[in-house]
Amino acid sequence: MTIRVLPPEVADKIAAGEVVERPASVVKELIENSIDAGASEIRIEVRQGGRRLVRVADNGCGIPAAEVELAFARHSTSKLTSVDDLTHIVTLGFRGEALASIAAVSHLTMLTRTAAESTGSYLRLEGGTLVRREGRGCPVGTIVTVENLFYNVPARLKFLRSEATERRHIDQLVTRYAMAYPQLRFSVTHNGRLTFQSTGSGHLYDVLIKVYGLEVAEQMLPIAGAADEGGSEAPLPAKTGEGPQVSGYVSSPALHRASREHLTFFVNGRWVQDRMLAYAVEQAYHTLLPVGRHPLAVLRLKLDPAEVDVNVHPTKSEVKFMHSDRVFAAVQKAVRRTLLEQAPIPEMGARPTQWTAADWERRQALSAAGRERPPVQLALEAQRPGEFPPLSPAPATTDKLPPLRVLGQVARTYIIAEGPSGLYLIDQHAAHERILYEQFMAQQERITTQTLLEPMTLELTPAQTAAVEEQLPLLNRLGFAIEPFGGNTYLVRAVPAVLVGTDLRQALAGIVDELAEGRMPPLAQEREKRVIASVCKQAAVKAGQVLSDEELRELVRQLEATAMPRTCPHGRPTMIHLSQAQLEREFGRR
Repeated sequence: MTIRVLPPEVADKIAAGEVVERPASVVKELIENSIDAGASEIRIEVRQGGRRLVRVADNGCGIPAAEVELAFARHSTSKLTSVDDLTHIVTLGFRGEALASIAAVSHLTMLTRTAAESTGSYLRLEGGTLVRREGRGCPVGTIVTVENLFYNVPARLKFLRSEATERRHIDQLVTRYAMAYPQLRFSVTHNGRLTFQSTGSGHLYDVLIKVYGLEVAEQMLPIAGAADEGGSEAPLPAKTGEGPQVSGYVSSPALHRASREHLTFFVNGRWVQDRMLAYAVEQAYHTLLPVGRHPLAVLRLKLDPAEVDVNVHPTKSEVKFMHSDRVFAAVQKAVRRTLLEQAPIPEMGARPTQWTAADWERRQALSAAGRERPPVQLALEAQRPGEFPPLSPAPATTDKLPPLRVLGQVARTYIIAEGPSGLYLIDQHAAHERILYEQFMAQQERITTQTLLEPMTLELTPAQTAAVEEQLPLLNRLGFAIEPFGGNTYLVRAVPAVLVGTDLRQALAGIVDELAEGRMPPLAQEREKRVIASVCKQAAVKAGQVLSDEELRELVRQLEATAMPRTCPHGRPTMIHLSQAQLEREFGRR
């Protein structure tokens, strides 16, 4: 094959594909330009999830008329002058590729004016080609409008997700920058409706209220020793020679979520994704959270720019630390110190593998009650909030599992049972998930619901609001009664009966989190199964929960009756089988 130089229009589209992945990428690059321009107010307008239109307007310094065309040339930037500048980057943008990449795959217009000019400059580009330029009146600042994104790259256009999903990505991005720069006023409008607006007061706590709601914000703890962010404070890098400085908020041990999505990190004002930082935070919560739960955190790190490399990825979402061990230690110590000084250690602090005297007393009481009452009565009477929910009648017995004899419970998490061919260790949470899932699927046409005595209000993040709005018909069909209550607030009037006896607010938070993760299948039937699995996950007994002998036997009996007893609805195994031959080998009998 002959080697040739690619035409400029082809090279531009390839480069644009690295920078502009979706509409949220456009919003990100334009917001960063606005912040670097010294804006105090940034307005974002989106239509049809960003496919039809993305508009970002700011009151920054603007672009001089003599340089406005040059701004769309590839590798043109005002933020770097030499290669040495790459060693201490203090701006969000520096590559000089954003505007050129966005213009190459859209219809773009820009209206900008500096304070020294009497009229502004208006430019329109289509596919990266300038088609119109003229002078227009406008306030100081810049307005960039991006229309028909990927109109000339159909391969990229067809891979965009639904409008609600793209909107969710944009909302997540804007709320992160609002938390990184609480002194700036951000507002987001989707299809003409205002969905988010920060105060611009300079206090991170005010932004947390806007993003997570007052109830969650009240359970967030300020990092010990960190000064409250005032209106004049900006997350500037630390001075040369200074160690990592950590500020922000972390959740109390009583507040936790099912995913790590709510761990948010900023390094010198730049939002980054970093597994090491996430691990440092979770290590600080060691023994303080239930199994499989994760904290919320909004942490801002200030480092000497020479000790962090941001020139790692075209999207600038990844960084490398020169002294990663120091950064890890600084984050872990700051979070742990905050938890020890400000948060009472919850009862879940005991390791789930340890039994307490209260646990044994409850087991003995429940077992004694079981000898006096039928098992079904016991399951109903022993139920208390957050404990073992009542089990519905099991479906017809199948031969998927052999008959099992329950021997006991280990680590308050696993059931030990004996079968004809050896021992079975059963995960009580995964097993109960499978039972509830098959019962739920069997009664979809007549789902039992429970009306709440008092409607429950849910304060959601903008991203969660978009997810619930998209799946609201499905949720209501599955036994929920949820309705909008203004802004990002929803009213819950009824829930599926399977959730009765659980911490409803915590369960609903877990379900909404899974919806907001954006990994819902495209087919309606598969989405329904995913939501049902999420509901059953929240309703099932948890690891670390003490069960009586009768409850253990009833759970195993119903697991034997399921069609697929060996995995939970999420694909996790429900049991481990130790055959008699394995036991004999381990004990040297063969």
